[in-house]
Amino acid sequence: SFEWCCRFNAFARKCDCFRDGWFVFDSGLVLFMVLETWAMSIVLFSMNSDQGLGGNMSIMRIARLLRLSRMARMARLFRAVPELLILIKGMM
Repeated sequence: SFEWCCRFNAFARKCDCFRDGWFVFDSGLVLFMVLETWAMSIVLFSMNSDQGLGGNMSIMRIARLLRLSRMARMARLFRAVPELLILIKGMM
């Protein structure tokens, strides 16, 4: 969620963030992560059961795998263009 806040603050016009598909996708992942971590823990604790709504959590796991595939695509880009990686390291 720190990454999400940084990306949100990077937009000059905040309403432009809803036009960026990857930002919307990441926002959904952050929302699902918060729901899974906090809200579902509270629901499962109040129900006092270990099973609960575990079947629906697999959809969120698939969304996380999609994000990992995006990261893998970036790694493939860095391998194809090593100068890009040098530029990014220089900016940090």
